[in-house]
Amino acid sequence: MKIIYCIAGTYRAGGMERVLAIKTNFLANAGHEVAIVTTDQRGRPPFFQLNHRIKCYDLNINYEINNRKPFFHKLVHYPRKQFNHKQKLTRLLLKLKADIVVSMFDNDVSFITDIRDGSKKVLEIHFSKFKRLQYNRKGLWRLADVWRTRQDEKWVTRFHKFVTLTQEDKEYWGNLPNIAVIPNPLTFDSGESSPLQSNKVIAVGRYTYQKGFDTLIEIWSHVCKHNQEWQLEIIGDGEMKTQLQRLISDLQLEKRVSLCPPTGNMAEKYTGASLLAMTSRYEGLPMILLEAQSFGLPIVSFLCKCGPKDVITDGVDGFLIPEGNKNLFAEKLLTLMEDEKLRQQMGLAAKKSSKRYAEEKIMAQWITLFESLIQ
Repeated sequence: MKIIYCIAGTYRAGGMERVLAIKTNFLANAGHEVAIVTTDQRGRPPFFQLNHRIKCYDLNINYEINNRKPFFHKLVHYPRKQFNHKQKLTRLLLKLKADIVVSMFDNDVSFITDIRDGSKKVLEIHFSKFKRLQYNRKGLWRLADVWRTRQDEKWVTRFHKFVTLTQEDKEYWGNLPNIAVIPNPLTFDSGESSPLQSNKVIAVGRYTYQKGFDTLIEIWSHVCKHNQEWQLEIIGDGEMKTQLQRLISDLQLEKRVSLCPPTGNMAEKYTGASLLAMTSRYEGLPMILLEAQSFGLPIVSFLCKCGPKDVITDGVDGFLIPEGNKNLFAEKLLTLMEDEKLRQQMGLAAKKSSKRYAEEKIMAQWITLFESLIQ
C-alpha cells in the first residue's frame, strides 16, 4: 500500500508527531510506501527519527505565522492560505497516487475529500470533539470556535473512515456509519518499571492552559500542608512558564516544586518517580498516561474529556477525580504518597493495563482498517 499522512503544520516535538513517527516507521518497516506532508516545515528536519524510506514533502503554506496574528488579520488571510494549500496538495496527491490519504484533522480537513486523486480518505482526531470549545477563548474567537465545531460535524461524514482515539469521544460524535476507534500505541516498550520508592510526583506536558499546571501547583500547595518530604517535578516548556514560576513563588513552593525542561531520556524520569499527576482541562488520548502506565506508575488524573476514563480504572491502577475537585485530588495524592503497599499494588496493575496499547496490537488495527478500504 502507498499511504500518505497530511499534517497541517510542522513536524515538531509534540505528542501527535511522536505517535506519527511510530506509526509511519512501523508501516515502512512492514514494506508499505509511506509519505508525510507538512505545511510549515520550512526546511527543518523532523524532530523524531523516521525510516529512511519515508518521504517528506512540505507545501510552504506557513499557517503558523498567520496563527500569531489578530482575529481580523486571520479572517482576511486564512482563505488565501486555504486556497493555496488546496492547490498545492491537489497537485502533490495527483502526482503521488496513494491508496490511502490520512488527514490529521487540521487545516486540510475542509477540502481534502474534494481532491479526486483516487485515494481513500481517512480522518483521525487527536483531541476530542470539543477541542475547539475547550480552548476557552473569548469574544470573536469564541464565536469562531463554536462555528468551526459545527462545521467539524459535517466534515467528518465526508471521509471513508473517521477514527477517534477513545470510545468516550466516539459516543460524543453520535452514531456515524464511518466511525471507528483506534487508540494511540505505546511510545515506550523497554520493560522497565519504577521501584516506586522515591518521594517524587511528576507531571509532563507543555506549559499551556490545556495542561492545567496552574491548578496542579495550587493542589500541591495543599499537599505540602500535610506532607513535608515529597517533591513535585513538572517536565515541559511553553508560554506559561513565567506565570507558573510566579505562582510557585507566590505560594512559597520553591523548595517543593521544580519546572524542568523537556528531556530525550523520559525513561529516566518515569523510573525515578513514584506517581504521575495529570490536571489537563482537555485531552484526546494523553500519551503521558500510557507512558506512565508502561513504567508501572499509579496515576491521579482529572476526569477531563477525553482519555483518562479509557486508560485509568478508578481505584485499580489510579484515581479519577471529578474536574475541578482540587481537595479530592490532593487527598488521593496523599493517600498514595503515604501508603506504599497501595502504591505498589496500583503500579503492578498499571503495568498490566499498558499492555493493551502495545505497538503491534494497535498497528494491526490500522492495517486491517486500511486493507478493508482498498479491497
